[in-house]
Amino acid sequence: MLGFSLVNVLEELDAAGFVAHATDREALANHFNSSPVSFYVGFDPTAPSLHMGNLVQLMLVRRLQAGGHRPILLVGGSTGMIGDPKQSSERNLNPKDLVHAWVERIREQVSKYVSFESDNAATLVNNYDWTSELSTLDFLRDIGKHFPINRMLDREVVKARLESGISYTEFSYVLLQSLDFLELFRRYGCTLQTGGSDQWGNLTAGVELIRRATGSRVHALATPLLTKADGTKFGKTEAGTVWLDPTMTSPYAFHQFFLNAEDQMVIDYLKIFTVRSPEEIAELELLTGQQPQLRAAQRALADDITDLVHSRAERNAATAAAAALFGQGELRELPQATLEAVAKELKAGQLSQGDEFPAVIDALVSAGVVSSRGEAKRAIQEGGAYVNNVKVSAVDAKLEQADLLAGDYVIVRRGKKTVGAVQLQR
Repeated sequence: MLGFSLVNVLEELDAAGFVAHATDREALANHFNSSPVSFYVGFDPTAPSLHMGNLVQLMLVRRLQAGGHRPILLVGGSTGMIGDPKQSSERNLNPKDLVHAWVERIREQVSKYVSFESDNAATLVNNYDWTSELSTLDFLRDIGKHFPINRMLDREVVKARLESGISYTEFSYVLLQSLDFLELFRRYGCTLQTGGSDQWGNLTAGVELIRRATGSRVHALATPLLTKADGTKFGKTEAGTVWLDPTMTSPYAFHQFFLNAEDQMVIDYLKIFTVRSPEEIAELELLTGQQPQLRAAQRALADDITDLVHSRAERNAATAAAAALFGQGELRELPQATLEAVAKELKAGQLSQGDEFPAVIDALVSAGVVSSRGEAKRAIQEGGAYVNNVKVSAVDAKLEQADLLAGDYVIVRRGKKTVGAVQLQR
């Protein structure tokens, strides 16, 4: 458990950076403090995996459950077939069979972050269960009548799309998400919905639907959208989203991403993604300011979050791989999956292997650690070229069978810090 108190829930969430918006903060604080709260967060299966933005919500769920509250995790088998409107363009509608397959993958992913055995055990639901048999007439009569068109047109995402066009399908998404809140309120006594601040319009629409349909008062809480120091969306790399699925973002790449967190942002990430105490985080913040070259906060963050999402063993493998790349460990001792992940992150060059193995010079160029064959020759002559951490002494040296790692990879390096990889193709 996280040592989370029941008494000052909202204050603690605020201090940890989890609160961007809330409906009537005083009423919500009193609601938290009066009794255990049943709350829910939804995840739409618009991809085969959750990503780092979703992990913010899962960390909030863990904190609230540790404080005695009851989580409901909703996987949107129906809403996932429509998709929340994007600011820029219409979403592509995925086939039903694909959405249902993704539902199962995401149900498995979210299940690892909560407890299903405690007194406040989590509940896992799929909104397809109550929408698949709902008739259009019933939906329009019972739900649609509570949504004034002028309010729907005033939503930011709708206004952004009016000129370019928005389909009735995406325009109506807010009705489905609001129906989820109403259904969970009726079935489980759910009185709080959480989500990212980009969902604020949907969250408050659900609150309003319950008020109109039942006369009851419920609550919504939105988390900030974490960004990088330059203001771009958190969780993006050059290759795309940082996924929680290890087959889509390897544990090595995952660990490296957080090792490279910016000094300006790393403390915010520590508050959200780890369970370290405020005192520990304050010490890391001080150390980051005084000795940023140690990257102590980044190491703590990367280790903690990789342990959580993957495992301690995967974190150890990622750490060992990073050390081995720079001569502080044995590359051959790394698991094949880790080596392959390393090569992928290094954007391994491709070399054809014919009757003879390629020259080391060509490997250095292909891996991108030098810009030309001439530069490669100089690196070897100056004693600064390495194959699998072994110094290359001859300009005409060629790769050998014994150099191959994980079957067909070679790690090359120039100097102490410039590392690359080559994959040999037969």
